[in-house]
Amino acid sequence: MGWTYIVIAGALEIGWAIGLKYSDGFRDLFASIATVITYILSFYFLMLGTKDLPLGTAYAVWTGIGSVGVVLLGIVLFGDSKDLVRLAFIALIIVGIVGLRLTGGEA
Repeated sequence: MGWTYIVIAGALEIGWAIGLKYSDGFRDLFASIATVITYILSFYFLMLGTKDLPLGTAYAVWTGIGSVGVVLLGIVLFGDSKDLVRLAFIALIIVGIVGLRLTGGEA
């Protein structure tokens, strides 16, 4: 279950990071509340994942999922740069996440 928890935590990390943009400096009440809720849930699922996985592996995968997701949604939602070099480095993060998963990482 550790990997499942980390994937959920990573998806929630994407949610709260994107929520920061929509909260408009915490001036938008609904977006601010959603951001705080997803933030708390993200850390909760990260904590659950670290019960079964090494801390370093869990944290690296959690931040990697969040980083890749936020970059991709930034491109789609906010028109962020989709420069080929930038996307190549995002691909390297994905390779790292897959590599950590394939090496097991069980505690």
